[in-house]
Amino acid sequence: MSKTNLQISGLCKRYGDFVALAPTDLSVAQGEFLTLLGPSGSGKTTLLSLIAGLAQADSGTIHINGVDVTDGAPYDRDIGMVFQNYALFPHMTVAENIAFPLQMRKVDAASAKKRVSEALEMVHLPQLAGRYPRELSGGQQQRIALARCMVYRPSIILMDEPLGALDKKLRDHMQLEIKRIHRELGTTIVYVTHDQEEAMTMSDRICLMNAGAIAQLGSPADLYFRPKNVFVADFLGESNLLDAQVTAREGDRVRVAMHGVDKGRAMVYDSQVQAGKDIKLMLRPQNLRVNAGASDVETLSATLTDIMVTGGMTKLYMRQGQNGAPAADLIASFPTNQLGVNYEVGQTLSLSWLATDAVAIAG
Repeated sequence: MSKTNLQISGLCKRYGDFVALAPTDLSVAQGEFLTLLGPSGSGKTTLLSLIAGLAQADSGTIHINGVDVTDGAPYDRDIGMVFQNYALFPHMTVAENIAFPLQMRKVDAASAKKRVSEALEMVHLPQLAGRYPRELSGGQQQRIALARCMVYRPSIILMDEPLGALDKKLRDHMQLEIKRIHRELGTTIVYVTHDQEEAMTMSDRICLMNAGAIAQLGSPADLYFRPKNVFVADFLGESNLLDAQVTAREGDRVRVAMHGVDKGRAMVYDSQVQAGKDIKLMLRPQNLRVNAGASDVETLSATLTDIMVTGGMTKLYMRQGQNGAPAADLIASFPTNQLGVNYEVGQTLSLSWLATDAVAIAG
C-alpha cells in the first residue's frame, strides 16, 4: 500500500457565518495526482490555501509525511506552489528564477547550478536559461514556474489553476507535459481546476467539491460512470437525468418504472436505493442509440429540436414528453457521419440504451 503523503482530518474554515470549508477528511498517497474540482465557491481553493499555509484553519489538522503542519509557516511544509499567473521575477533570468528557492535554502553554488540544469532539462527548455520572463511565451513561462517549483524537490506540489491563462491548444499540450513530469518525478501533486475535461485527463483521483464539502472522491471513471448524487452526475460531463421510481431490487441491480417507457428492466446499480424510492435515471449522451431498432434495450420517443455538428461529434437535442411523460430535454451524441446530417428538426426519434449503461441515482 502506498504511503500517505498528505492527511487532512476535520479541516474547517469559516468567514463569519459563511462556511468556506465544512469539516473535511482527505488522504493523498505518495506520488498521487489528485485534482480538486468544482464550481466557483465550492471550497477547492480554500482547501488548497489551507494545505499551503496561506490561510489558517478554524479547526482540524494537516499532516504532511506524518508531521503536523497545521499551524506551521508555508516554508516549513515541504511543499511547492505553482500559480496561475506564474509569479516569475521579471528582473531575473530564467536560471536565476529557478535558482532562487535554492539560494533561500542556502544550497551551495555548484549544487544549485547542477539542479537548475536538471530542472531545465526536465521541462525541455535548457536553451532558455539566459532569457528573461518577458522574452518567453505563456507556455514557456508556465514550464519555468514548474521548474522553479521542482528544483528544491518538495514532497508535495500544489497547483492553483496553472493553465487557466493559456489558449486551448497550448493548455492541451501543457496537460501532457505536466503528466509526463509527474510520471518522471513521482511527486505528489494536488491540482485545482474548474475544467472538467482537464480533471478527467490528468488525475489519478478527483475530489469533486460543492458548497464547501466533498461531493464525491474517486477515480475519473468512478465519478463519470457511477456518480453518487445528482450534482456529480450533472457537473461532470453531459448527462440526461430522467425521473423514475425503483420497483424492485435484484442484488446489485434495480428495476425501475419510467414515464413513457412500457416496461422497466434491470439496471446495474451499486448503491442502496430501496424499492419504492424516487430516483433520477442517468444516461450519458453517447450511450443513447437513435433509431437503433434493437429489442433487448429500453426505448422511449423524443422530438428533435436542434442539431449541432462540432467537428468530430454530432449532438442531437431533443424534447421528450410523449405517452403522458413529463417534458424533459435530452441529448444524444455520436461520431459525425453522413447519416447524422439527414435528421430533421421536428422529427420523432426512437431512443434506446443498454441496461448496463443506465445509472440509478437517489433523488
